[in-house]
Amino acid sequence: SSTVVVLENVQEAVKDCMLIMLVENISGLSEDDGDFSVEMIPEIHAAAVTFTGNTGEFAKKLNQNHRAKQQNITARCLELTRSIRAENIPPNTPNDYITIYFENKKNGGAQVVNVEQLPDEDAAIVTFSDHKGNA
Repeated sequence: SSTVVVLENVQEAVKDCMLIMLVENISGLSEDDGDFSVEMIPEIHAAAVTFTGNTGEFAKKLNQNHRAKQQNITARCLELTRSIRAENIPPNTPNDYITIYFENKKNGGAQVVNVEQLPDEDAAIVTFSDHKGNA
């Protein structure tokens, strides 16, 4: 099972290679070995670090790290959620289609309990019966 840690306050000038080195220095793990991956989320000044194994209290260690403090970067474990935001949904897409899409085994195969469309944003909030469905 994987663990996701969110790095917050990541400024635009911070490159993903710098974050990867910071994660490697703090965790003792290696991105090249597949121990973790980093996904930059510039819209919210954040990055998601997905660890494939034990994180060894990575979030706590990063929050105490002087280099991270210099950059004002903080870490928190991503809490489990039963809802996701699906984007780029064409206008007038029926809720039944969205439900069947996410219940398809190729797309997660989880039971959908609710779909709330956000037509002004071409998006929808999809809620599953449990948190395992939205991995």
